[in-house]
Amino acid sequence: MKLVEGLNEEQLRRLRYVIGNAFVTNELFHELGDVQQRRPLVLKYMAAYVDFVYQTKSLYSTDDGKGYIGLACSEDKNVPEQLKMLAAIFMRLPFGKLKKMLGHISQIADENKRYAKQPHIDVLMVAVDVKAQGRGYARQLVDFAKQMAKEKELPLLIDTDMKAYSDMYQHFGCELYNTKTAGNGVTRYNLIYRP
Repeated sequence: MKLVEGLNEEQLRRLRYVIGNAFVTNELFHELGDVQQRRPLVLKYMAAYVDFVYQTKSLYSTDDGKGYIGLACSEDKNVPEQLKMLAAIFMRLPFGKLKKMLGHISQIADENKRYAKQPHIDVLMVAVDVKAQGRGYARQLVDFAKQMAKEKELPLLIDTDMKAYSDMYQHFGCELYNTKTAGNGVTRYNLIYRP
């Protein structure tokens, strides 16, 4: 596993696509249309998010570049980068759809507050190249995150909007401690790994 850094613009463009493409089927984006309708919007949204994770030096990859995980310590404050990311998202997506989606996100966003107030490591994203899914990359990424949590002696927090991913994280040793469903039917699953 290695920190992703020093990419040129072409490499960064490819990275945005690979990670964005892995998120197209995520329930969080269902209000943007069916999978084909939402694909260009999800790719734009995730491009801004990938840039944020990359610029804050929080993005790690498998050695072969098929799997990616974003990890950030709660003490790391990246406010300027977060504002830049939000501005990019607002510029790239239709305001009406984005406003509706963000309204529903706000209904489920702070459900991890029981643990988030204490020092911890946040899993910002887990993404596996669509062509490599089902080959053990997700386990490798989560194992890396768990090892970081052990080394720093901090709990690891994971939030997902996909039940299958929640089940997978539980299978990998994380505990589901909370769920909440937004008005649009999207459920947020909050999980923790305690080293």
